[in-house]
Amino acid sequence: MKKLAPALLALCLAAPLAAQENAAGEERKEAAAPTPPPTISVTKHSGTFGGQRINYTATAGETYLKAEDGTPKASIFSVAYVKEPRDPNRPIAFLFNGGPGSGSLWLHMGAFGPKRVAIPSDARDDGAPPYPLIDNPDSLLDVTDIVFIDPVGTGFSHPLGKTPAKDYWGVTADAKSIGEFIRIWLNENGRWNSPKFLGGESYGTTRSAAVVNELEGRYNDVSLNGIILISTILDFGAQAGVPGNEMPYVLFLPSMAAAAHHHGKAPADAGTLEQFVEEARTFAAGDYALALLKGQKLQGEERAAIRRRLARFTGLSETFLDQADLRVSDQRFYKELLRDRGLTIGRLDARYTGRDYDNAGEGPDNDPSFYGIDGGYTAALNDWVRGPLKFTTDRQYSTIGGVSDWNWDLPGGGDGTYYKNVAPYLGRAMRENGGLRVFVGQGYFDFATPFFGAEYSLSRTGIPADRVHFEYYGSGHMMYVRDEDRSKLSRDIRSFIRSR
Repeated sequence: MKKLAPALLALCLAAPLAAQENAAGEERKEAAAPTPPPTISVTKHSGTFGGQRINYTATAGETYLKAEDGTPKASIFSVAYVKEPRDPNRPIAFLFNGGPGSGSLWLHMGAFGPKRVAIPSDARDDGAPPYPLIDNPDSLLDVTDIVFIDPVGTGFSHPLGKTPAKDYWGVTADAKSIGEFIRIWLNENGRWNSPKFLGGESYGTTRSAAVVNELEGRYNDVSLNGIILISTILDFGAQAGVPGNEMPYVLFLPSMAAAAHHHGKAPADAGTLEQFVEEARTFAAGDYALALLKGQKLQGEERAAIRRRLARFTGLSETFLDQADLRVSDQRFYKELLRDRGLTIGRLDARYTGRDYDNAGEGPDNDPSFYGIDGGYTAALNDWVRGPLKFTTDRQYSTIGGVSDWNWDLPGGGDGTYYKNVAPYLGRAMRENGGLRVFVGQGYFDFATPFFGAEYSLSRTGIPADRVHFEYYGSGHMMYVRDEDRSKLSRDIRSFIRSR
Protein backbone atom coordinates (compact mmCIF):
# COMPACT_ATOMS: atom_id res chain seq x y z
CA MET A 1 0.00 0.00 0.00
CA LYS A 2 2.91 2.31 0.76
CA LYS A 3 4.26 1.69 -2.75
CA LEU A 4 0.85 2.39 -4.32
CA ALA A 5 0.31 5.70 -2.50
CA PRO A 6 2.64 7.83 -4.67
CA ALA A 7 1.09 6.39 -7.81
CA LEU A 8 -2.44 7.12 -6.62
CA LEU A 9 -1.41 10.63 -5.65
CA ALA A 10 0.09 11.17 -9.08
CA LEU A 11 -3.11 9.99 -10.74
CA CYS A 12 -5.26 12.26 -8.57
CA LEU A 13 -3.12 15.28 -9.45
CA ALA A 14 -2.93 14.38 -13.11
CA ALA A 15 -6.71 14.39 -13.61
CA PRO A 16 -7.27 18.04 -12.54
CA LEU A 17 -4.18 19.14 -14.46
CA ALA A 18 -5.43 17.42 -17.59
CA ALA A 19 -8.86 18.99 -17.11
CA GLN A 20 -7.29 22.44 -16.73
CA GLU A 21 -5.20 21.94 -19.85
CA ASN A 22 -8.29 20.81 -21.79
CA ALA A 23 -10.30 23.80 -20.55
CA ALA A 24 -7.49 26.17 -21.48
CA GLY A 25 -7.29 24.56 -24.88
CA GLU A 26 -11.03 24.96 -25.37
CA GLU A 27 -10.82 28.63 -24.35
CA ARG A 28 -8.02 29.21 -26.84
CA LYS A 29 -10.02 27.40 -29.50
CA GLU A 30 -13.12 29.47 -28.70
CA ALA A 31 -11.12 32.69 -28.69
CA ALA A 32 -9.49 31.74 -31.94
CA ALA A 33 -12.74 30.74 -33.65
CA PRO A 34 -13.54 33.43 -36.22
CA THR A 35 -16.90 35.16 -36.25
CA PRO A 36 -18.88 33.78 -39.19
CA PRO A 37 -19.61 36.27 -41.99
CA PRO A 38 -22.89 38.19 -41.75
CA THR A 39 -25.97 36.45 -43.11
CA ILE A 40 -27.53 38.39 -46.00
CA SER A 41 -30.45 37.51 -48.28
CA VAL A 42 -31.24 39.47 -51.46
CA THR A 43 -34.55 38.96 -53.24
CA LYS A 44 -36.47 40.71 -56.04
CA HIS A 45 -40.10 41.85 -55.81
CA SER A 46 -42.67 44.24 -57.25
CA GLY A 47 -45.76 46.00 -55.94
CA THR A 48 -48.05 49.00 -56.35
CA PHE A 49 -47.43 51.82 -53.90
CA GLY A 50 -48.98 55.28 -53.99
CA GLY A 51 -50.59 54.28 -57.28
CA GLN A 52 -47.24 53.43 -58.95
CA ARG A 53 -45.97 50.01 -59.98
CA ILE A 54 -42.51 49.61 -58.42
CA ASN A 55 -39.85 46.92 -58.89
CA TYR A 56 -37.62 46.68 -55.84
CA THR A 57 -34.82 44.70 -54.24
CA ALA A 58 -35.19 43.57 -50.64
CA THR A 59 -31.99 43.00 -48.66
CA ALA A 60 -32.56 41.31 -45.31
CA GLY A 61 -29.34 40.85 -43.44
CA GLU A 62 -26.75 41.57 -40.82
CA THR A 63 -24.28 44.45 -40.70
CA TYR A 64 -21.33 44.07 -38.33
CA LEU A 65 -20.19 46.99 -36.20
CA LYS A 66 -16.46 46.63 -35.59
CA ALA A 67 -13.81 47.76 -33.13
CA GLU A 68 -10.84 49.81 -34.35
CA ASP A 69 -8.82 46.60 -34.86
CA GLY A 70 -11.57 45.17 -37.08
CA THR A 71 -13.00 42.79 -34.49
CA PRO A 72 -16.80 42.41 -34.96
CA LYS A 73 -18.58 43.83 -31.91
CA ALA A 74 -22.27 43.67 -32.78
CA SER A 75 -24.64 42.53 -35.49
CA ILE A 76 -27.37 44.92 -36.65
CA PHE A 77 -30.25 43.33 -38.54
CA SER A 78 -32.00 45.45 -41.14
CA VAL A 79 -34.31 45.10 -44.11
CA ALA A 80 -33.68 47.51 -46.97
CA TYR A 81 -36.12 48.06 -49.83
CA VAL A 82 -34.54 49.79 -52.84
CA LYS A 83 -36.34 50.66 -56.07
CA GLU A 84 -35.00 49.24 -59.33
CA PRO A 85 -33.29 50.54 -61.37
CA ARG A 86 -31.24 52.10 -58.58
CA ASP A 87 -31.03 55.87 -58.44
CA PRO A 88 -28.39 57.50 -56.18
CA ASN A 89 -30.40 60.73 -56.20
CA ARG A 90 -33.52 59.08 -54.84
CA PRO A 91 -34.41 59.74 -51.16
CA ILE A 92 -33.56 57.12 -48.55
CA ALA A 93 -35.41 56.78 -45.22
CA PHE A 94 -33.92 55.04 -42.17
CA LEU A 95 -36.70 53.92 -39.81
CA PHE A 96 -36.90 52.17 -36.42
CA ASN A 97 -39.29 51.72 -33.52
CA GLY A 98 -38.76 52.45 -29.88
CA GLY A 99 -39.09 50.81 -26.47
CA PRO A 100 -36.20 51.13 -25.88
CA GLY A 101 -36.06 47.45 -26.72
CA SER A 102 -38.59 47.22 -29.54
CA GLY A 103 -37.86 45.78 -32.96
CA SER A 104 -38.88 47.70 -36.08
CA LEU A 105 -41.70 45.29 -36.94
CA TRP A 106 -44.45 47.78 -36.03
CA LEU A 107 -43.57 50.39 -38.66
CA HIS A 108 -42.34 47.65 -40.99
CA MET A 109 -45.38 45.36 -40.96
CA GLY A 110 -47.99 47.95 -40.01
CA ALA A 111 -47.28 51.18 -41.84
CA PHE A 112 -44.56 51.53 -44.47
CA GLY A 113 -43.31 48.12 -45.60
CA PRO A 114 -44.44 46.62 -48.93
CA LYS A 115 -46.55 44.05 -47.04
CA ARG A 116 -48.63 44.57 -43.92
CA VAL A 117 -50.55 42.47 -41.45
CA ALA A 118 -54.32 42.91 -41.61
CA ILE A 119 -55.75 43.24 -38.10
CA PRO A 120 -59.06 44.80 -37.03
CA SER A 121 -59.17 48.54 -37.68
CA ASP A 122 -61.86 49.28 -35.09
CA ALA A 123 -59.91 48.66 -31.86
CA ARG A 124 -60.85 44.99 -31.52
CA ASP A 125 -58.43 42.25 -30.43
CA ASP A 126 -56.46 40.66 -33.28
CA GLY A 127 -57.50 37.18 -32.10
CA ALA A 128 -55.72 34.01 -33.16
CA PRO A 129 -53.82 33.10 -36.35
CA PRO A 130 -53.70 32.98 -39.25
CA TYR A 131 -53.22 36.72 -39.69
CA PRO A 132 -53.50 37.85 -43.32
CA LEU A 133 -50.30 39.24 -44.82
CA ILE A 134 -51.41 41.53 -47.63
CA ASP A 135 -50.05 44.04 -50.12
CA ASN A 136 -49.60 47.51 -48.65
CA PRO A 137 -50.42 50.28 -51.13
CA ASP A 138 -49.65 52.78 -48.34
CA SER A 139 -45.95 51.89 -48.37
CA LEU A 140 -43.69 54.85 -49.13
CA LEU A 141 -41.66 53.01 -51.79
CA ASP A 142 -43.01 55.24 -54.54
CA VAL A 143 -41.20 58.26 -53.02
CA THR A 144 -38.26 56.82 -51.07
CA ASP A 145 -36.12 53.77 -50.54
CA ILE A 146 -36.50 52.45 -46.99
CA VAL A 147 -34.20 50.76 -44.47
CA PHE A 148 -35.84 49.28 -41.35
CA ILE A 149 -33.28 48.97 -38.53
CA ASP A 150 -33.34 46.80 -35.41
CA PRO A 151 -30.96 48.22 -32.74
CA VAL A 152 -28.82 45.85 -30.67
CA GLY A 153 -31.00 43.72 -28.39
CA THR A 154 -34.05 44.01 -30.64
CA GLY A 155 -35.21 41.91 -33.57
CA PHE A 156 -32.35 39.65 -34.68
CA SER A 157 -29.66 42.18 -33.63
CA HIS A 158 -27.22 41.17 -30.92
CA PRO A 159 -23.69 41.70 -29.55
CA LEU A 160 -20.93 39.45 -30.89
CA GLY A 161 -18.21 37.51 -29.09
CA LYS A 162 -17.57 38.74 -25.59
CA THR A 163 -18.94 42.23 -26.20
CA PRO A 164 -21.31 43.16 -23.33
CA ALA A 165 -24.79 44.06 -24.57
CA LYS A 166 -24.80 47.00 -22.14
CA ASP A 167 -22.18 48.66 -24.36
CA TYR A 168 -25.10 49.49 -26.68
CA TRP A 169 -27.89 50.03 -24.16
CA GLY A 170 -28.19 53.72 -23.46
CA VAL A 171 -29.42 56.91 -25.12
CA THR A 172 -25.99 57.90 -26.40
CA ALA A 173 -24.49 54.43 -26.97
CA ASP A 174 -27.55 53.32 -28.92
CA ALA A 175 -27.48 56.49 -31.04
CA LYS A 176 -23.79 56.01 -31.82
CA SER A 177 -24.43 52.45 -33.01
CA ILE A 178 -27.30 53.51 -35.29
CA GLY A 179 -25.23 56.40 -36.61
CA GLU A 180 -22.39 53.96 -37.35
CA PHE A 181 -24.79 51.60 -39.12
CA ILE A 182 -26.12 54.43 -41.31
CA ARG A 183 -22.60 55.49 -42.30
CA ILE A 184 -21.72 51.89 -43.22
CA TRP A 185 -24.92 51.55 -45.25
CA LEU A 186 -24.25 54.78 -47.14
CA ASN A 187 -20.69 53.62 -47.88
CA GLU A 188 -21.72 50.20 -49.13
CA ASN A 189 -24.60 51.47 -51.24
CA GLY A 190 -23.09 54.66 -52.68
CA ARG A 191 -25.81 56.89 -51.23
CA TRP A 192 -23.89 59.69 -49.51
CA ASN A 193 -25.43 62.37 -51.70
CA SER A 194 -28.99 61.05 -51.60
CA PRO A 195 -31.69 63.07 -49.81
CA LYS A 196 -31.89 61.47 -46.36
CA PHE A 197 -34.73 61.03 -43.88
CA LEU A 198 -34.58 59.61 -40.38
CA GLY A 199 -37.62 58.50 -38.45
CA GLY A 200 -38.93 56.58 -35.51
CA GLU A 201 -41.92 55.86 -33.34
CA SER A 202 -42.21 56.35 -29.57
CA TYR A 203 -38.70 55.99 -28.07
CA GLY A 204 -37.71 55.91 -31.73
CA THR A 205 -38.39 59.67 -31.72
CA THR A 206 -35.97 60.02 -28.79
CA ARG A 207 -33.51 57.92 -30.77
CA SER A 208 -34.04 60.13 -33.84
CA ALA A 209 -33.01 63.22 -31.89
CA ALA A 210 -29.98 61.46 -30.41
CA VAL A 211 -28.95 59.99 -33.79
CA VAL A 212 -29.17 63.34 -35.61
CA ASN A 213 -26.88 64.67 -32.90
CA GLU A 214 -24.39 61.93 -33.80
CA LEU A 215 -24.79 62.35 -37.57
CA GLU A 216 -24.70 66.15 -37.76
CA GLY A 217 -22.67 66.88 -34.64
CA ARG A 218 -19.31 66.01 -36.20
CA TYR A 219 -17.12 67.58 -38.87
CA ASN A 220 -17.83 64.66 -41.25
CA ASP A 221 -21.55 65.32 -41.13
CA VAL A 222 -24.30 63.14 -42.48
CA SER A 223 -26.77 65.94 -43.19
CA LEU A 224 -30.47 65.13 -43.21
CA ASN A 225 -33.38 66.55 -45.15
CA GLY A 226 -36.06 65.52 -42.70
CA ILE A 227 -36.86 63.82 -39.42
CA ILE A 228 -40.11 61.87 -39.06
CA LEU A 229 -41.43 61.71 -35.49
CA ILE A 230 -44.38 59.38 -34.87
CA SER A 231 -45.86 59.40 -31.34
CA THR A 232 -43.23 61.68 -29.89
CA ILE A 233 -41.44 61.59 -26.55
CA LEU A 234 -38.49 63.96 -26.18
CA ASP A 235 -38.82 65.63 -22.78
CA PHE A 236 -38.93 62.87 -20.16
CA GLY A 237 -38.64 65.31 -17.28
CA ALA A 238 -41.87 67.08 -18.18
CA GLN A 239 -43.79 63.79 -18.25
CA ALA A 240 -42.17 62.16 -15.20
CA GLY A 241 -44.91 60.97 -12.87
CA VAL A 242 -43.18 61.81 -9.59
CA PRO A 243 -44.68 63.62 -6.60
CA GLY A 244 -44.40 67.37 -6.96
CA ASN A 245 -44.21 67.41 -10.77
CA GLU A 246 -47.41 69.05 -12.00
CA MET A 247 -46.61 68.94 -15.73
CA PRO A 248 -47.84 65.40 -16.46
CA TYR A 249 -51.36 66.34 -15.29
CA VAL A 250 -51.32 69.29 -17.68
CA LEU A 251 -49.93 67.31 -20.61
CA PHE A 252 -52.28 64.33 -20.20
CA LEU A 253 -55.49 66.35 -19.85
CA PRO A 254 -56.23 66.90 -23.58
CA SER A 255 -55.76 63.14 -24.17
CA MET A 256 -58.20 62.44 -21.34
CA ALA A 257 -60.68 64.76 -23.03
CA ALA A 258 -60.26 62.86 -26.30
CA ALA A 259 -60.86 59.53 -24.56
CA ALA A 260 -63.89 60.86 -22.70
CA HIS A 261 -65.32 62.16 -25.99
CA HIS A 262 -64.76 58.82 -27.76
CA HIS A 263 -66.42 56.76 -25.02
CA GLY A 264 -69.46 58.99 -24.60
CA LYS A 265 -68.34 60.56 -21.34
CA ALA A 266 -68.11 64.13 -22.65
CA PRO A 267 -70.97 66.62 -22.08
CA ALA A 268 -73.68 67.09 -24.70
CA ASP A 269 -72.27 70.45 -25.80
CA ALA A 270 -68.74 69.10 -26.37
CA GLY A 271 -68.91 69.49 -30.15
CA THR A 272 -66.53 67.54 -32.38
CA LEU A 273 -63.51 65.69 -31.09
CA GLU A 274 -61.21 68.40 -32.44
CA GLN A 275 -63.29 71.19 -30.86
CA PHE A 276 -63.38 69.45 -27.48
CA VAL A 277 -59.65 68.74 -27.56
CA GLU A 278 -58.86 72.36 -28.41
CA GLU A 279 -61.04 73.53 -25.51
CA ALA A 280 -59.16 71.12 -23.22
CA ARG A 281 -55.79 72.40 -24.50
CA THR A 282 -56.72 75.96 -23.59
CA PHE A 283 -57.90 74.96 -20.12
CA ALA A 284 -54.87 72.73 -19.48
CA ALA A 285 -52.27 75.34 -20.43
CA GLY A 286 -54.16 78.17 -18.73
CA ASP A 287 -56.46 77.99 -15.73
CA TYR A 288 -55.67 74.36 -14.85
CA ALA A 289 -51.88 74.84 -14.91
CA LEU A 290 -52.23 77.99 -12.77
CA ALA A 291 -54.49 76.14 -10.32
CA LEU A 292 -51.95 73.33 -9.90
CA LEU A 293 -49.16 75.82 -9.31
CA LYS A 294 -51.15 77.31 -6.43
CA GLY A 295 -51.01 73.98 -4.65
CA GLN A 296 -52.76 74.03 -1.27
CA LYS A 297 -53.49 77.72 -1.66
CA LEU A 298 -56.24 76.77 -4.12
CA GLN A 299 -59.34 76.81 -1.94
CA GLY A 300 -63.07 77.53 -1.82
CA GLU A 301 -65.02 78.53 -4.92
CA GLU A 302 -61.88 78.86 -7.03
CA ARG A 303 -61.07 75.19 -6.38
CA ALA A 304 -64.70 74.16 -6.95
CA ALA A 305 -64.73 75.95 -10.32
CA ILE A 306 -61.59 74.15 -11.45
CA ARG A 307 -63.05 70.82 -10.25
CA ARG A 308 -66.24 71.35 -12.27
CA ARG A 309 -64.30 72.14 -15.45
CA LEU A 310 -61.94 69.22 -14.86
CA ALA A 311 -64.94 66.91 -14.58
CA ARG A 312 -66.21 68.25 -17.89
CA PHE A 313 -63.02 67.32 -19.73
CA THR A 314 -62.19 64.03 -18.01
CA GLY A 315 -65.66 62.50 -17.70
CA LEU A 316 -64.87 61.67 -14.06
CA SER A 317 -67.00 62.56 -11.06
CA GLU A 318 -66.22 65.62 -8.98
CA THR A 319 -66.07 63.37 -5.93
CA PHE A 320 -63.29 61.28 -7.48
CA LEU A 321 -61.45 64.41 -8.65
CA ASP A 322 -61.67 65.92 -5.18
CA GLN A 323 -60.28 62.74 -3.63
CA ALA A 324 -57.43 62.83 -6.17
CA ASP A 325 -56.73 66.48 -5.28
CA LEU A 326 -57.52 67.48 -8.90
CA ARG A 327 -54.54 65.38 -10.09
CA VAL A 328 -55.51 62.24 -11.99
CA SER A 329 -52.68 59.97 -13.08
CA ASP A 330 -52.96 58.18 -16.40
CA GLN A 331 -53.08 54.77 -14.68
CA ARG A 332 -56.04 55.81 -12.55
CA PHE A 333 -57.79 57.25 -15.58
CA TYR A 334 -57.57 53.97 -17.53
CA LYS A 335 -59.41 52.21 -14.71
CA GLU A 336 -61.83 54.92 -13.64
CA LEU A 337 -63.29 56.29 -16.88
CA LEU A 338 -65.42 53.22 -17.69
CA ARG A 339 -65.53 51.61 -14.25
CA ASP A 340 -69.32 51.90 -14.32
CA ARG A 341 -69.29 49.63 -17.39
CA GLY A 342 -66.78 47.17 -15.93
CA LEU A 343 -64.19 48.14 -18.55
CA THR A 344 -60.70 49.60 -18.68
CA ILE A 345 -59.25 51.60 -21.57
CA GLY A 346 -55.93 51.27 -23.40
CA ARG A 347 -52.70 53.15 -22.76
CA LEU A 348 -51.30 52.95 -26.30
CA ASP A 349 -54.75 53.56 -27.76
CA ALA A 350 -57.64 54.63 -25.52
CA ARG A 351 -60.17 53.41 -28.09
CA TYR A 352 -59.44 49.85 -26.96
CA THR A 353 -61.26 48.44 -23.93
CA GLY A 354 -60.56 45.43 -21.75
CA ARG A 355 -61.96 43.53 -18.78
CA ASP A 356 -59.86 43.06 -15.66
CA TYR A 357 -59.99 40.19 -13.19
CA ASP A 358 -62.30 42.36 -11.12
CA ASN A 359 -63.59 45.93 -11.12
CA ALA A 360 -61.79 47.10 -7.98
CA GLY A 361 -58.36 48.71 -7.79
CA GLU A 362 -57.00 51.92 -9.24
CA GLY A 363 -55.08 50.62 -12.26
CA PRO A 364 -55.72 48.08 -15.06
CA ASP A 365 -54.33 44.55 -15.12
CA ASN A 366 -52.84 45.07 -18.59
CA ASP A 367 -53.05 47.28 -21.67
CA PRO A 368 -55.78 46.04 -24.04
CA SER A 369 -54.34 48.15 -26.85
CA PHE A 370 -51.09 46.17 -26.71
CA TYR A 371 -52.30 42.62 -26.20
CA GLY A 372 -54.88 43.42 -28.85
CA ILE A 373 -52.24 43.66 -31.62
CA ASP A 374 -48.97 41.96 -30.64
CA GLY A 375 -49.77 38.44 -31.87
CA GLY A 376 -50.49 39.52 -35.43
CA TYR A 377 -47.37 41.67 -35.84
CA THR A 378 -44.98 39.06 -34.48
CA ALA A 379 -46.37 36.35 -36.72
CA ALA A 380 -46.33 38.60 -39.79
CA LEU A 381 -42.71 39.70 -39.39
CA ASN A 382 -41.42 36.15 -38.98
CA ASP A 383 -43.56 34.86 -41.82
CA TRP A 384 -42.39 37.59 -44.24
CA VAL A 385 -38.69 37.67 -43.36
CA ARG A 386 -38.16 33.91 -43.02
CA GLY A 387 -40.42 33.21 -46.02
CA PRO A 388 -40.40 35.46 -49.13
CA LEU A 389 -37.30 37.39 -47.99
CA LYS A 390 -35.45 34.07 -47.39
CA PHE A 391 -33.49 35.23 -44.35
CA THR A 392 -32.27 32.21 -42.38
CA THR A 393 -31.35 32.30 -38.69
CA ASP A 394 -31.74 30.18 -35.58
CA ARG A 395 -32.31 33.30 -33.47
CA GLN A 396 -35.72 34.27 -32.16
CA TYR A 397 -36.99 37.70 -33.23
CA SER A 398 -37.12 39.91 -30.14
CA THR A 399 -40.32 41.90 -30.60
CA ILE A 400 -40.03 44.03 -27.48
CA GLY A 401 -38.42 43.85 -24.05
CA GLY A 402 -35.02 42.55 -25.16
CA VAL A 403 -32.95 45.18 -23.34
CA SER A 404 -32.44 46.08 -19.67
CA ASP A 405 -30.57 48.55 -17.47
CA TRP A 406 -30.85 51.35 -20.04
CA ASN A 407 -28.43 54.22 -19.45
CA TRP A 408 -30.51 57.40 -19.62
CA ASP A 409 -27.65 59.78 -18.81
CA LEU A 410 -26.93 62.48 -21.40
CA PRO A 411 -23.47 63.94 -22.04
CA GLY A 412 -22.47 66.95 -20.02
CA GLY A 413 -23.63 65.85 -16.58
CA GLY A 414 -24.99 68.59 -14.34
CA ASP A 415 -28.76 68.91 -14.25
CA GLY A 416 -28.95 66.77 -17.40
CA THR A 417 -28.22 63.80 -15.15
CA TYR A 418 -31.68 64.23 -13.66
CA TYR A 419 -33.69 66.01 -16.35
CA LYS A 420 -33.75 63.98 -19.56
CA ASN A 421 -34.64 66.05 -22.62
CA VAL A 422 -33.31 65.42 -26.15
CA ALA A 423 -35.42 68.13 -27.85
CA PRO A 424 -32.41 70.52 -27.75
CA TYR A 425 -30.58 68.09 -30.06
CA LEU A 426 -33.27 68.70 -32.67
CA GLY A 427 -33.12 72.45 -32.13
CA ARG A 428 -29.37 72.56 -32.64
CA ALA A 429 -29.53 70.35 -35.74
CA MET A 430 -32.22 72.56 -37.27
CA ARG A 431 -30.38 75.78 -36.46
CA GLU A 432 -27.18 74.44 -38.05
CA ASN A 433 -28.92 72.82 -41.05
CA GLY A 434 -31.28 75.27 -42.72
CA GLY A 435 -32.73 72.51 -44.91
CA LEU A 436 -33.74 70.21 -42.06
CA ARG A 437 -37.48 69.90 -41.40
CA VAL A 438 -39.42 67.87 -38.84
CA PHE A 439 -42.70 65.99 -39.32
CA VAL A 440 -44.69 65.14 -36.19
CA GLY A 441 -47.56 62.64 -36.29
CA GLN A 442 -49.68 62.26 -33.14
CA GLY A 443 -52.74 60.18 -32.24
CA TYR A 444 -55.43 61.81 -30.15
CA PHE A 445 -55.91 58.63 -28.08
CA ASP A 446 -52.25 58.00 -27.25
CA PHE A 447 -51.38 58.06 -23.54
CA ALA A 448 -47.90 56.55 -23.91
CA THR A 449 -46.71 59.71 -25.70
CA PRO A 450 -49.54 62.26 -25.38
CA PHE A 451 -49.87 64.75 -28.24
CA PHE A 452 -49.86 67.76 -25.91
CA GLY A 453 -46.48 66.60 -24.61
CA ALA A 454 -45.11 66.64 -28.16
CA GLU A 455 -46.52 70.12 -28.73
CA TYR A 456 -44.98 71.33 -25.49
CA SER A 457 -41.48 69.92 -26.08
CA LEU A 458 -41.29 71.16 -29.68
CA SER A 459 -42.45 74.70 -28.86
CA ARG A 460 -39.52 75.46 -26.53
CA THR A 461 -36.84 78.07 -27.18
CA GLY A 462 -34.27 77.18 -29.83
CA ILE A 463 -36.49 75.07 -32.11
CA PRO A 464 -37.43 76.77 -35.43
CA ALA A 465 -41.22 76.43 -35.28
CA ASP A 466 -41.69 77.26 -38.96
CA ARG A 467 -39.98 73.99 -39.93
CA VAL A 468 -41.97 71.73 -37.59
CA HIS A 469 -45.15 70.28 -39.11
CA PHE A 470 -47.85 68.55 -37.01
CA GLU A 471 -50.53 66.10 -38.17
CA TYR A 472 -53.17 64.43 -35.99
CA TYR A 473 -55.01 61.10 -36.19
CA GLY A 474 -58.19 59.61 -34.76
CA SER A 475 -56.44 56.70 -33.09
CA GLY A 476 -53.53 56.15 -30.72
CA HIS A 477 -49.83 55.41 -30.45
CA MET A 478 -49.81 53.15 -33.52
CA MET A 479 -52.23 55.20 -35.56
CA TYR A 480 -51.65 52.95 -38.59
CA VAL A 481 -53.68 50.13 -37.02
CA ARG A 482 -56.72 52.15 -38.10
CA ASP A 483 -57.17 51.94 -41.87
CA GLU A 484 -58.16 55.58 -42.38
CA ASP A 485 -55.23 56.82 -40.33
CA ARG A 486 -52.68 54.57 -42.01
CA SER A 487 -53.68 56.01 -45.38
CA LYS A 488 -53.62 59.56 -44.03
CA LEU A 489 -50.23 59.02 -42.37
CA SER A 490 -48.85 57.68 -45.65
CA ARG A 491 -50.19 60.68 -47.61
CA ASP A 492 -48.88 63.13 -45.02
CA ILE A 493 -45.35 61.70 -44.96
CA ARG A 494 -45.30 61.24 -48.73
CA SER A 495 -46.10 64.96 -49.05
CA PHE A 496 -43.42 65.80 -46.45
CA ILE A 497 -40.76 63.89 -48.41
CA ARG A 498 -41.78 65.36 -51.75
CA SER A 499 -41.69 68.92 -50.43
CA ARG A 500 -38.01 68.77 -49.42
